[in-house]
Amino acid sequence: MKITTQFQLSLMMFLEFFIWGGWFVTMGLYLPNSLSTSGSEIAMAYSTQSWGAIIAPFIIGLIADRFFNAEQILGILHLTGAFLMYQMANAESFVTFYPYVLGYMIAYMPTLALVNSVSFHQMNDPAKQFSFVRVFGTIGWIVAGLVISYVFHWDSEEGIAGGMLKNTFIMTAIASVVLGIFSFTLPKTPPKVGKDQKISVSDILGLDALKLLKDSNFLFFFLSSILICIPLAFYYQHAGQFLGEIGVSNPAAKMTLGQASEVIFMLLLPFFFKRFGFKKTLLVGMLAWVIRYVLFAYGNSGELAFMLIIGITLHGICYDFFFVSGQIYTDSKAGEKFKSAAQGLITLATYGLGMLIGFYVAGKITDANLLSEGQHDWTSIWIFPAIFAGVVLLLFAVFFKNEKIQYKK
Repeated sequence: MKITTQFQLSLMMFLEFFIWGGWFVTMGLYLPNSLSTSGSEIAMAYSTQSWGAIIAPFIIGLIADRFFNAEQILGILHLTGAFLMYQMANAESFVTFYPYVLGYMIAYMPTLALVNSVSFHQMNDPAKQFSFVRVFGTIGWIVAGLVISYVFHWDSEEGIAGGMLKNTFIMTAIASVVLGIFSFTLPKTPPKVGKDQKISVSDILGLDALKLLKDSNFLFFFLSSILICIPLAFYYQHAGQFLGEIGVSNPAAKMTLGQASEVIFMLLLPFFFKRFGFKKTLLVGMLAWVIRYVLFAYGNSGELAFMLIIGITLHGICYDFFFVSGQIYTDSKAGEKFKSAAQGLITLATYGLGMLIGFYVAGKITDANLLSEGQHDWTSIWIFPAIFAGVVLLLFAVFFKNEKIQYKK
């Protein structure tokens, strides 16, 4: 792969995740303070990610893989997203905000697969080359949080009170325009499937991989993956709101520690996977969820602020040790014939079904623990996902039979 091509792909990844990190983290802080939304409404806004994940395979399978180059679809979707993001910034009520965020996520979620397609198509050894490109996505997410907190101070007390968080949507809209235009200069990535070749809904959703559920171990892993997304939704949906509400300074910047730890533990994962095996790796990942939410429940913005920082930093273990390990396990169980279908099925089950349930439950729990306007009983809120993750941990430990899985580089 040429250096110029690697630079293009790295910049594409940087912008792709700068865009996501530039508004998704702080939306939970923006909505209640600027549009006076309830926990259930915040849940509706975040659940658009799940609807986007459910609809994305159809956009990729029926359009991108058949009629147009991937980089062209990527450009069109980001330019469309820029318009919708600008409209979100100017929405004056949740009623007007919601249709735009739903439309945006339907446009954005397919781009996550498209940037991977564009990258893989240009690589002669993706196993070695992809990580060096993908890491710029994580850097982009981190930079977005640092810019919000330390350059513009939009998430400071004064910034929130002054309605400055709306600028995160404008910043994202500008970045989307840049990536939209830039996408048309990316190396060509032609359609994978011929226009006349038949493709079924089963192919698109990866339903052929349902055969893997006959394996009791894979079935329990599959169900555990869906269930663990419920605690995950609490973090994505309410962590930013929680930090802002209890008076933690620069919440957007502090939450980037989670992405930084993701990079570190991603590098440690191969060693841990080889040394301790798949089951123990997943158990450690689930235990990290329990510890994180206990730390959130009893930490504060004063002397116990270190507990919150540790809880955020645990994100690398929470995500990498469960979800990345799960992708490796799924790949090994599927075999050559069902690899793509199996990964598609797991993505649909977790980011689609699991997160959709999780966002709904998180919204209901948060509303039930409202003390007064802008004040929640966060201890009770965070204890729920801690206990839930603990139950999933125990069930997995008891019912999942240990098996050796080869880590494939």
